[in-house]
Amino acid sequence: MTTITSTNQAELVTNTFQLAPGRTHPLGATPNKNGVNFAICSEHATSVELLLFEKHDDPEPIQIIKLNPNSNKTFYIWHVYVKGLKHGAAYVYRLDGPQDLHASGHRFNRNKVLIDPYAKSNSDVLWNRLDALGTKDNLTTSMRSVVVDLEDYDWEGDQPLERSMSETIIYEMHVRGFTKSSSSGCKHPGTYAGIIEKIPYLKELGINAVELLPVFDFDEKEIIREVNGKQLKNYWGYDPHSFFAPEVSYCFDPEKQSPIKEFRDMVKALHQAGIEVILDVVFNHTNEGNHQGPTINFKGIDNSIYYHLVPFDKQYYMDYSGCGNTFNCNHPLVDKLIVECLEFWVREMHVDGFRFDEGSILARGRDGAPMIDPPVIWHIETSEVLAETKLIAEAWDAAGLTQVGTFPGYRCASWNGSFRDDIRRFVKGDPGLVGAVALRLAGSADLYQQRGRFPTHSINFITCHDGFNLNDLVSYNYKHNEANGEDNRDGIDENWSWNCGIEGETDNPEIDALRKRQIKNFTAILMLSQGIPMILAGDEVRRTQKGNNNAYCQDNEINWFDWDLLEKNAEIFRFFKLMIDFRKRYGSLCRRGFFNGEINERGLADISWHGTQLFKPGWDDPNARILAYTLGGFDGAPDIHVMLNMYWESLEFEMPQVEGRNWYKVVDTAETSPLDILDPCQEVIISGNSYLVKNRSVVVLISE
Repeated sequence: MTTITSTNQAELVTNTFQLAPGRTHPLGATPNKNGVNFAICSEHATSVELLLFEKHDDPEPIQIIKLNPNSNKTFYIWHVYVKGLKHGAAYVYRLDGPQDLHASGHRFNRNKVLIDPYAKSNSDVLWNRLDALGTKDNLTTSMRSVVVDLEDYDWEGDQPLERSMSETIIYEMHVRGFTKSSSSGCKHPGTYAGIIEKIPYLKELGINAVELLPVFDFDEKEIIREVNGKQLKNYWGYDPHSFFAPEVSYCFDPEKQSPIKEFRDMVKALHQAGIEVILDVVFNHTNEGNHQGPTINFKGIDNSIYYHLVPFDKQYYMDYSGCGNTFNCNHPLVDKLIVECLEFWVREMHVDGFRFDEGSILARGRDGAPMIDPPVIWHIETSEVLAETKLIAEAWDAAGLTQVGTFPGYRCASWNGSFRDDIRRFVKGDPGLVGAVALRLAGSADLYQQRGRFPTHSINFITCHDGFNLNDLVSYNYKHNEANGEDNRDGIDENWSWNCGIEGETDNPEIDALRKRQIKNFTAILMLSQGIPMILAGDEVRRTQKGNNNAYCQDNEINWFDWDLLEKNAEIFRFFKLMIDFRKRYGSLCRRGFFNGEINERGLADISWHGTQLFKPGWDDPNARILAYTLGGFDGAPDIHVMLNMYWESLEFEMPQVEGRNWYKVVDTAETSPLDILDPCQEVIISGNSYLVKNRSVVVLISE
């Protein structure tokens, strides 16, 4: 083909494909039957070149297209249509412009090859991170973006599930770590496909939503440091560079099956099993790091727009994220990117929800100060595409901004760190917490009600990826992060953990029995609490990280799910499974609103608080380590009576009398399996006016 070059169209350095001016939207690479439209946004670039490759691992382009600012630029958007180009072609950009680090923060460098921020797939086959530093040309060792045809997929009628938030039970998991161990027995371990293979397990456990640690494309090859001959990498993935592209290393065959297809296959299969997909998304920073970090895309496209820069010397980055840079979320162009990204994952990938890592950064204005009405958050809240999408915030950031219960907007739920800390301390045996524990059990009205929120805004958790997992919470008093190579300085020290008498693993049967009981106590309280419960993957089989409470860089057995534990700790798995089922069966545990003193037909209030004596909870007792409460059932539903004894001695608890009904025991964590939790219809009738609750245990009764 030949093309005439003029001032009205892009200039071809070679003549492989014919060109047209193209369109400004959508941004990214958009194929149709006749070719591909390319659009990229940069306010300050003075020149843009598009480099096309026949294959993603070709070191040299087959065509270089220099965009004409007169015909291929509309306002800040550079665009061109390449006729005849097909799905699967690889491409990158070169942008040039001012370099004025100190005054304006511009970092344009034509020698740095840039991937597309809107790319739906990237290849890192040639990638060398070190070559993305400095000033030398990195064409032959850069990443490549890949053109993807989003229409070429059969969803078989699938759509996001739109389950009510009040009915949601979340399972936080890492795509690779869930099945990477050889013990998984998976055909495709450590992949999206591996999760599909384990869907029967997830269904048996009973959860109905998975929250995936980051799947946005990140530099999986980045070596953080070397410890004892082992290269430590960015395992968690909280360091993205491309927000529209699924992480390629989680694919089993990225050459034949695009990451888009493999991710969609996983979502479709989970939906068929009734399980929603929530993504942990990172918009607070990127993998380009601080002023010494690599140039991958945003730095070279328009550094002064995409990042918060130090006002008096803009070569440096404001670091509200604790990760070297901070994304400038409320700049109009960045706001646009974030919202279009979320809409893409819902519209094209059928994702059911998002959890915003360090979400409070979304509330920071262009000057870094918190905003009352941040545009990007309200844009997310009011998006028609996202109207039924679950929104969850980690409502704090590394610079000290905390917004649990006050996160801007109305819809967004938040991780409840107070629930985690108060329940950890209570179960561990700290005194004087019964008032705080009652607030947590009842949905944390102190945090959410004043701003018009509901219990469904509270994401309750005991453990998550960050910190001790549940087995280690009852096995270690101190963090043991030596394997991370930071002299055990990393990770938090305030774990509110208790090792039950011995630090770490032990063969002592009494210590192990107590640890099992404590695990069951935590699990029971989590499932009995108002709000949305979240479980960390592996807690249900006592997975251990050997005391590591910051395993962000451990792509090994420290993080991988050991499937042999399912048989070894079948007792714990059964307890989890039946507690999840118990929660699902009783609507009084999944209220949408706070308790308001409503009285049922038997004269019981929606909630009544007690100590060992009825209606005497001991709010002001500084030594109290016990609490009991009754949930009145309505419209014929059973009443529920819960007794929590975190004292080291057994105590007699009075039980309320319900006219025309008997109390039946469902749970007693002091008992051994299978008496610790009874199968439905196997509950044991309890007579008398009191019940002896053994030390450090939870008892649950229902009235029928």
